[in-house]
Amino acid sequence: MDALAIISVFLALFLLGLGLKDLYSYWMERKKVVTHVQELTGEAFTVTKQRKKLSEKMFERISSYADDFTGLGQRINFFSEPHEIENLIQKAGWSKHTTIEKFQGLKMFFTFAGLFTGVILFMIGFPFSQYLVIFLPIFGYIGTILWLKSAAKSRQEQLRYDLPDFLDTVSVTVQTGGGLDQTLREVIKYFDGPLREEFSRFNQEIELGVPREQAYRDLLKRNDNEEFQMLIKALIQGMNLGVPIATTFKLQAEDLRALRKEQAKEKAAKAAPKITLITTFIVAPTVIMMIAGLMILNMFFGDNSILDLL
Repeated sequence: MDALAIISVFLALFLLGLGLKDLYSYWMERKKVVTHVQELTGEAFTVTKQRKKLSEKMFERISSYADDFTGLGQRINFFSEPHEIENLIQKAGWSKHTTIEKFQGLKMFFTFAGLFTGVILFMIGFPFSQYLVIFLPIFGYIGTILWLKSAAKSRQEQLRYDLPDFLDTVSVTVQTGGGLDQTLREVIKYFDGPLREEFSRFNQEIELGVPREQAYRDLLKRNDNEEFQMLIKALIQGMNLGVPIATTFKLQAEDLRALRKEQAKEKAAKAAPKITLITTFIVAPTVIMMIAGLMILNMFFGDNSILDLL
């Protein structure tokens, strides 16, 4: 019996060793494949299973429920026409995991979720629940649309913020003699966010045979950022007129920095009236009320107060 136990232990250790060896071989082969894909596409690629955030898990779960409301959402499209939603989805960078139909269903899911929450609050006697039954569904409907618009605006702002550094890097690299496609493929490795996504997709379209001008116009269609559109239009014009790419990027970087400086001055000029407005209607009345209150308290409860005279 003891011999059988010892043999079983050695056999288990032997099988464990084989398993670890095969696992190591698997990891090495996978690393080679990932490196090969990165060299071909120029885009960071990983097949490791990353831990998803709680918000991402919740969004995936809610999106699966939203599929049941797709038909209803397509019929009820107030403030959410299909062409508008498609445009916003592209600008928000949601096109990889969200379609127009899925978003329409998501909108109706939050509407019914708001209605259900309002009914539950009404049944338990929550204060103002009779109004919440009406306003929560409206908030669920409108809030979903505003959420998408906010995501699109935030992504375009991030694009504006990263663009000057990206242009400088590309300009210096192109001046060394590299081609535009290869330069973009190398430079975008060091950037994150919408710039990396957009130019990675641009490179992939070029490799698939899409005409360069059409790929540029697709970039214009997916992004309405003013500075980014200026860059792409300049590249189209430079391509048609034969202007060197390095010169185009250098001039665009200088123009963007000048534009950002003017925008900062404009925001600073607009801030002064707002500060004056807040000071006049909020800070000053509050200070006056505090002083008047202290004076009144001193009159009634201080030394030689009115109450002592009476």
